[in-house]
Formats: sequence, C-alpha cells, structure tokens
Amino acid sequence: MSSPQRVRVGLVEDDPIMGESIAHRLDLEGYRVAWWKSGQAALDAARAESPDLMVCDIRLPDMNGESLFNRLVPHRPGLPFIFITGFAQVDQAVRLMRAGAADYVAKPFAMPDFLAKVSALLQRSGSKPHVLGHSDAMGRIEATLRRIADIDSTVLLTGESGVGKEVAARFLHTRSNRSDKPFIAVNCAAIPADLLESELFGHERGAFTGAAGRHLGYVERAGDGFLFLDEIGELPLSLQAKLLRLIEARRFQRLGGEVELTCGARIVCATNVDLDAAAQSGRFRSDLLFRIRVIEAHIPPLRERKDDIAPLLDLFRAQFATAFGRHVTGFQPDVAEAALLHNWPGNVRELRNRVERAIALADSPWIGREHLFPDLEPQAIGPASFTSLASLREQVERQHIRQALDRAEGRVEEAAKLLGISRSTLFDKMRRLRMDH
Repeated sequence: MSSPQRVRVGLVEDDPIMGESIAHRLDLEGYRVAWWKSGQAALDAARAESPDLMVCDIRLPDMNGESLFNRLVPHRPGLPFIFITGFAQVDQAVRLMRAGAADYVAKPFAMPDFLAKVSALLQRSGSKPHVLGHSDAMGRIEATLRRIADIDSTVLLTGESGVGKEVAARFLHTRSNRSDKPFIAVNCAAIPADLLESELFGHERGAFTGAAGRHLGYVERAGDGFLFLDEIGELPLSLQAKLLRLIEARRFQRLGGEVELTCGARIVCATNVDLDAAAQSGRFRSDLLFRIRVIEAHIPPLRERKDDIAPLLDLFRAQFATAFGRHVTGFQPDVAEAALLHNWPGNVRELRNRVERAIALADSPWIGREHLFPDLEPQAIGPASFTSLASLREQVERQHIRQALDRAEGRVEEAAKLLGISRSTLFDKMRRLRMDH
C-alpha cells in the first residue's frame, strides 16, 4: 500500500553497498526514498520529486556534492542537505555548512546517529508525515495542499460536515508564504442574511439604521492573509454576484461607501452541499462556481478512511486528558473494534466530541467502549454489511501497530518494545499487513 504522505528523502550515492544500506534503512524507518547514483541524475529528477531532505555523498562520479548543492539550492531554497564525507573532505563539508548545508556525517558512521540527524532536521524544517491523517486519501490531499501552498489560486474544499475542511484550510495557510498573515474564517450559514453583506465587506457610518460608525468587514480584516468562506453554498444569490466581482477584480466597497478597496487575501471556500446540483437548480451561480473551483480537494468521510480512526482517537485523548487534568492512559481493546465498526455519521467532529465526553467523565485510566458509545446498543455499532473476524482482526492490528509507531516517532525498534515483540516479528507483521510504515 503506497503512502504518499511519507516524508521524501533524496539520496545521492554512487557506492552500491553504501547506497543500498542507507536506502533500505531509511525505508524501514518510514521515509520514501529516491536514490540517484550520480549528480546529474539527481538534478534531472529532484525538482519533480520535490524531496523534503537530501542526503548526498560529497564524492560523486560526475560532479562533487558541492556543485550539486550550489546548482539545486537556488531552485529549492531552504532544502536541508546532509553530506556524507570521508575524513579528507571534512573541511569541505564544514565549508558547505557555512554556505547553508544542514549537517554532515563522516565515514564510517553509526546508522542510529545518522537517523537521529535526519529526524532532527525534518522536525526543525516542519517536514513531518501524517499531519492531516494516516490514510492514503488524506495523504493525497496533504500532498496537493503542500504543492499549491504558495500560489494564489482559489481553492474549494468539499466533503460532509465534520470531515475537517477548516483543518485542511488552516493546514494550507500554515504551509504557505502567508502563514504570518491573518486567517479569517467566516461561516456563511451562521450569519443572518441581512447582516452578511455588512459582515463580509464592512460598512460606513450611517449606511443603515444603527450603523453608528465605520465597521471593517472580514474581507478587509483578512488583509494579505487567508479568507476562508465556509458553507459557501448558503451564500445568498445577491451576495454571490459581489463575491464573484471580489474574486475577479480583487476590488470591493464597504456598504454605504464610495471608495473602492483592494482585496489582497487568498480565498479558500468550503461546502458540504452539491454545488453542481445547486447551480443547475439556480440556487448557485455557475460562473461563481467556476471561479471558486480552480483547485478542488474532496475530503472523504471518516468511514471511508478507517486508517485515520485510531490515530485520531489517541490524538484527542492526549489533548483532552491534558486540558482536563485527567490521568487517562489509553483505550481498552474493545474500543478499537467498536470505533472501526461505527459509521461515524458526524465524522471527525463526532469522534472528537465522543472522546471529549469520555475523558470529561473518566473515572479510570482506561476508556472502554461503554464510555465512547454510551448512547448505542451493541448491535447498533456497525455498518449494514458484516465484517469478518479475520478482516476485523487485521484492521485492529494494523491500527495498533500504527499507533505504536506514532508514539515511538517512527522508530521501529522502540515501537516493537511498546508492542512487546521483537523487531523482526514487527517487520513480519508489517509485511503481512501490507504496511509501508
């Protein structure tokens, strides 16, 4: 099973034994490795592969590592480089670090020390896997959002209520070159229709009865940051025309104002309704739909990405245990089974709320199924189709291994200790369960 959300490491090493050893160990540690055996091969492929970190031997058959570094970095500023060097090239490696390289290792080196450097650099650069989720579907969405983070095209996030559309929008904001600018979220369904225009675009004093002074709207407050318009399908038709002009001309006026103002914000929209059907029925302008859907990302419901359930349970358990001052160690074994069988009609929002309630009422260190699903009869937990015991056992085991790997920060040996098995047994299980780590 492919894992597009894994951190990408580019390896440039012409020695087949050294290269194979490093590539194999990085793969076992959960990284996605692209191995090139010459500097030119790395230059040709690195831009398309877009690695999060480069591991490069200083001595290469067609050029030295310093030349590769100097030619690649202008196209990928900030890309971390770890150089592999012999004793004779240590001075060169130090010079490269002064020029912006991240670190170096001198041959022969201990693999744990090398892996520690890789992990530390990725943590420092913010290149962490599994930010939005562990499932392949969320990995693809995360990769898309990373790819479009620094462009200004409008984005439409679709999906059922509670799947995490605002979380995805905020992720896009934090990964963009506007991360230090405001993120303004507007729920178009939560503001009364007669107030929405004023809230969006602002108003001047005297624009209407009760307008005692100038009011800056969400568009103006967003500045050069992000304007996130949630539930865009609920926007009245009268305002859809004004939003279309805002997107196309990047200009707007406060209600009752005469001066045109400039909108510098990137606009991201979200909806849980079918906008194509709304456009066909005349409830949503088709020209506006074309403008907000330059780039679309559909976030699937939680029931279709079960690989995300166990990590989310553990994430919210840790958050609420800390927030509420509760000593809650984890979940009883039957929780994983119940959570995998539950349909999660409220998606991630429902899961979060259930964990919050369970932690708030916890009277023991372990949360059981009755705490997470107090409102459901045992037979009510599960989809209409029946799951075989073998399939369920595999799902639960896969989730438990993933949880252990996360807790061990990807260190396989540490995860094996947490699981009470040997490292080789863990590798065997991961192969049987088709886990790429």
